[in-house]
Amino acid sequence: MKLNRPARRALLVVHVTASASWLGLTAGLLALALTATTTGSAVTVEASVRAMRLFADWILLPVSLLTLLTGLVLALGTPWGLARHRWVYTKFWLTLATTAATAFALRPGLNTAVTAVSGGDPLPGTGDVPAGPVVSLTAYVFMTAISLLKPWGPTRRGRRLRDADRRRGPRATAGQPAG
Repeated sequence: MKLNRPARRALLVVHVTASASWLGLTAGLLALALTATTTGSAVTVEASVRAMRLFADWILLPVSLLTLLTGLVLALGTPWGLARHRWVYTKFWLTLATTAATAFALRPGLNTAVTAVSGGDPLPGTGDVPAGPVVSLTAYVFMTAISLLKPWGPTRRGRRLRDADRRRGPRATAGQPAG
């Protein structure tokens, strides 16, 4: 399945917008986490972790799923392919891992934190609260960099497909990305 140019462009806009949103939301979560861990006010701690949970439940998870889905469709619907280039393959697995971490680690951790601070207890695992956003933000900045720089070249499968395309002639490779 190959996407036509208008569909590819529209999907690319959605993908980049969702990815940038995910990055920005994570930066916001980091700010809230740092506020929760450095303040002396129980009210501020509770407000910060409640806001983090709200963002994680209602915005972050859908945006991460949208990023994963649009990235997968772009990879499968364009000449870049999912397993032809190491940078695409790396981005896919990092996106999948960070989406899973959002769903299965960040959200439950925030639920535990909200339950604790709502009951008047101190914030559990204080160092753990900013850890998730720090790791995620690092991964998203790395994925942004490799999207722009496209390092590492093709995978073994990508080289094999490229060589097969070259043997078939110039018409078979029309529309293939350079490099």
